[in-house]
Amino acid sequence: MIAIDEFHHVSANPGNVLGAQLGAFIARDKAHLVAMTGSYFRGDSEAVLAPGDEAKFETVTYTYYEQLNGYSWLKSLDIGYFFYTGRYVDAVAKVLDPALKTIVHIPNVNARESLKDKEREVNEIMSSLGDWQGIDPATGFHLVRTGDGRTLKVADLVDDSDPAQRSRVLAALKDPIQKDNRDHVDVIIALGMAKEGFDWIWCEHALTIGYRSSLTEIVQIIGRATRDAENKERARFTNLIAEPEAEQAAVAEAVNDMLKAISASLLMEQVLAPRYEFTPKNSGPKDGFDYGDGGYKEGGHNIGVNKDTGQIHVEINGLVTPKSPEATRICKEDLNEVVTSFLQDKSALERGLFDQENTLPEELTQLRMGKIVRERYPDLSEVDQEAIRQHAIAAMNVTQQAKLALAEADANGAGGSTALIDGVRKFVNVRDLDIDLIDRINPFDAAYAVLAKAMDEKSLRQVQASIAAKRVSIPEDEARELAKRALQFKNERGRLPDINSADAWEKRMAEGVAALARYRAQAKARQAEGELGNG
Repeated sequence: MIAIDEFHHVSANPGNVLGAQLGAFIARDKAHLVAMTGSYFRGDSEAVLAPGDEAKFETVTYTYYEQLNGYSWLKSLDIGYFFYTGRYVDAVAKVLDPALKTIVHIPNVNARESLKDKEREVNEIMSSLGDWQGIDPATGFHLVRTGDGRTLKVADLVDDSDPAQRSRVLAALKDPIQKDNRDHVDVIIALGMAKEGFDWIWCEHALTIGYRSSLTEIVQIIGRATRDAENKERARFTNLIAEPEAEQAAVAEAVNDMLKAISASLLMEQVLAPRYEFTPKNSGPKDGFDYGDGGYKEGGHNIGVNKDTGQIHVEINGLVTPKSPEATRICKEDLNEVVTSFLQDKSALERGLFDQENTLPEELTQLRMGKIVRERYPDLSEVDQEAIRQHAIAAMNVTQQAKLALAEADANGAGGSTALIDGVRKFVNVRDLDIDLIDRINPFDAAYAVLAKAMDEKSLRQVQASIAAKRVSIPEDEARELAKRALQFKNERGRLPDINSADAWEKRMAEGVAALARYRAQAKARQAEGELGNG
């Protein structure tokens, strides 16, 4: 048997040496493999395993809900982003709470956010905490006196100018005698260290400056704050992101960075959410689920919660159920991978967040998600592909709408994974859920609500204008998919979609049919011109 930890370092790309060696092991079929990771996806969007190899594994998922549920102290994790303009060191004080045990990751010197002088950046961060008092000779930690008279111990893992000092700091952080001593250190400032494998159970706040292109890296950073420790009931991850400045001539780079950071935040919310068990309306109660006072009610707004696993059973009218065992497995275990691909689709993110006036939700939920599912699972039947699409969109939209419902009820927002169940109840209890309703919700509505409050209005309008300017007429693959949806519409209603319909989605399908007709006419014309030229 071979057990492999941090399995996300494997890649299905033929150029990945680790992936090639693993592929050889699997091909030999002589050993049992146990693969473990806290993040079964890669930041470069490459698949971890090829579908054929992946099918040979049995998935065992230990969710964040189960992890938190098993803890003695830590019960909630908050994830958020905070925008700043100007120099990041001037904004740090707004999000760096001296009362919290914190790891600060400053940007790489090549990053746009960097001030290109990492030592000065560390000094300015320490200045935002208080007055520098000196260095503890035993540990090498900086001593900083705060405004309320406390002396903070700050470990600087950025400065590499003095090897002896750096070794002293590292040794002090790794000192096993101090592992259970909460007062040993208060703030750690790092650049490339204190991420994967770094164990500081007292960390309450992971503060990362600038976007991280690797989702895996973000998951690992967040993992530093999710260790259980006495009297630590809440942990948080904050991503401090540069806001595109309205005066900037070119905002493309800043917008890209911002989109990647938001994408990572949305994905983490999905990963942290309890798992869903979706069934069609009136399918009956599920074993092990609690449906509250009065139990399961035929025809009612039923929400079941499995208190052991944290799974939530939600009924959706018109939901397509998977037919094959593989599609059933994907709907139960692999929805987050589908959602990951969707959130890494830059076009979907751009249009869903910043071009809502010109983007119908169905273009995201049906067309973009449908395309992703077809490309990811080309061997499954159309019915199974549609079932996976519906389950993935339902998982995203129920999570996001639950967050929105909680935020509207409580200005403090969701208090972590356990509170999310209350948000699901708030969202589901007031309406009959059907798949058409879910398809008509923009999956990025909740994120946009946060953005609209956090960003400067002038900057937000400029970003919206730059995204809208990139919009093109219906591309051919999208026209083909719209025409397919129009055919389904005709089969259900006995007529084709009307381009003058007051229903925006029906009108969009009709536009897709017209666009596909134009593409075909243009192709025929080109073919005729070619034959004429040859003749």
